[in-house]
Parts: sequence; structure tokens; C-alpha cells
Amino acid sequence: MMKQCTLKGSFSLCGKGLHTGLSLTVTFNPAPENTGYKIQRIDLEGMPVIDAIAENVIDTQRGTVLAKGDARVSTVEHGLAALYALGIDNCLIQVNGPEFPILDGSAIQYVNKIKEIGKEEQKAPKDWYVIRKKIEVKDEETGSCITILPDEEFSLTAMCSFNSKFINSQFATLDKVEDFCTEIAPARTFVFVRDIAPLLKANLIKGGDMDNAIVIYERQISQEELDKLADMLQVEHRVASELGYIQHKPIVWENECTRHKLLDVIGDMALIGKPIKGRIIATRPGHSINNKFARLLRKEIRKHEVQVPVYDPNEPAVMDVNRIRELLPHRYPMQLVDKVISLRANSIVGIKNVTSN
Repeated sequence: MMKQCTLKGSFSLCGKGLHTGLSLTVTFNPAPENTGYKIQRIDLEGMPVIDAIAENVIDTQRGTVLAKGDARVSTVEHGLAALYALGIDNCLIQVNGPEFPILDGSAIQYVNKIKEIGKEEQKAPKDWYVIRKKIEVKDEETGSCITILPDEEFSLTAMCSFNSKFINSQFATLDKVEDFCTEIAPARTFVFVRDIAPLLKANLIKGGDMDNAIVIYERQISQEELDKLADMLQVEHRVASELGYIQHKPIVWENECTRHKLLDVIGDMALIGKPIKGRIIATRPGHSINNKFARLLRKEIRKHEVQVPVYDPNEPAVMDVNRIRELLPHRYPMQLVDKVISLRANSIVGIKNVTSN
């Protein structure tokens, strides 16, 4: 039986916020059993705590934004993805501003710190939610769709279609969550040059630069326009006719953008509040459809607080009928349990064979 896990100690990461440009520090701390993920704004009066659950998401425009009352925090998905994928169930996250630092635009620094500090097993059993049937959310307007199917493990496939000759149609798959650290965590966030001006006008990406995002320049604009954007972002000018990727570190994989989309899905699935056993297929995912799906799954979980156990009659029983008769005085027809297939700290599953008559 797998147990819940928390961090062995605390760690901090510092950097600037993608949207605010502020200098920020986020600290990940151990938390008691059954805490889940909680985020604390230590810079605000009373240091309010926000439960990291899907219902507390108030905005998904360019990242996942959580709030409780006047306290809000954004760009949480990369840190939460690292916790979820590495099997951390309980964590108190403290941040001294309105968003997590963007770091290099991926989750790899979170992963490295979690590995460095280590995991600590707790006494409570890990509370898996096992998918028994197909569940799906669609957005007819955008063509986005997220489907989850029964599976013995947690796995994902993301399929993206961008209106760009550089990244038209791509897919990325994570069959084993153990591969997250090497195959998904280093994938960086990305932005199209055509979207930068509207984002700046919306008072966003004040902290964006060539070190924390892949910038895709695939529709030529005038040299004057490009120079103006470069000045706004405080980066060097480039020739307007030279299309392609713009960043200091070359792309790691041809499908790095879609791998990052898969990373975001995991971060948003962390807001379900329980580890999942099922296969997610995400078509054109984004934070909005991800959150709709996470909310729907939380409703499903509330409807099925006690799940029907999986029963394989070929598996050896924990207790057979002879052992049960040693413990109970009852005999047929009052012996209402013939075998025990699971025995845990706070639950037991028994089987009663019912005859045709």
C-alpha cells in the first residue's frame, strides 16, 4: 500500500515574475497528512492561505490564477506540476508576491530542488482516484477537448495544432510519470511575436525575456515594428526578414512547445486534489479547458467518495474462508463474508459469494 508523501525539508527559489516583473521568492515546505497543496501569501496582512483546488481558479488568460478573497497568486502551474509528478501529496507553498517566479520558463528547477531535498513517507495511505469510465470536456468554439480513460497508471498525451509553419501539428506523450523529470520538466513556455504587443498592452509579461521563454517569429512585420517591440522588451534588435525561433538557449526537442503544453496539463490536474489513475488525452489544451476538466473531475470524485473496489478473483485473498471462521463465530447462512481482498489502516474489503437461489 502506497503512503502519502511530503518534502523532507524546505527549499526556496528566487527570480522575477513573468507578468509583474517583480523580484519574487517562493518557498516549498513540508505539510501534514491530508493537507494537499496550499499557497500562502506571506507579503499580505494576515498571510492568507489559498487552497490549490480547481474551484479557486479565477483566471486562465496566460496561466493559472488562484484566489481567496483579495489574495491571489498566478503562474502556479509549473511548481504544482513538479510536486504532482514527483509524488508529493502535501505541501505548503509560501510566496512573497502575486505570482511564482518564472525561472527559466519550465519546471526543471522545481524538480531539481525536490530531488535534492528528498521525499518523506507519511502514515496515511495515498488517496488515489481510479478512473472507471470515459470522462470528457469539449469546447466547440476552440476545438479543445480533454478526455480521460481508465488506465492502471497516470499517463498523458497532448496534441496541439498551431497556426504556424514552425509548429503546426505536434503531439507529446508521457506514458510513465517517472519520465517527467527528463522528458517534460525541461520544456519551456513559449510565445508568438504576434501576441507580444497585445500582452504588453494588457499589462502582462513585464518579466518576459529570451531566457525564460521560446519566442516564435513566424509572420514578418516591418523593421520599425520589430525594433519597437525589442525596445519594449529591452532586448537587442534583429533583422525583420529573419524568421524562426528567438531565444538564448536553443530548443531541446522539436516538439518542445507541445511538451510544455503537457506540463501545463499536469500542473492544472494537480488542482483536482487527488492523484489520478487514468489516461488523459488532451487535444489543443489550454488553461481554460484544463480548469473546466479539473472542476468536472472534482464533481465526479464528490459523487463517488467511496469507489467500488477492483476485484480480480484470481488474486490470492488476504484472508480466506478458513481464517475468517477462526475469527468469527458465524457459519452459513449467517457468515456474510467469504474472503477479504484488502485490509488497510482505515478500510477493509470483503467478498460475499451469493448463490443463484
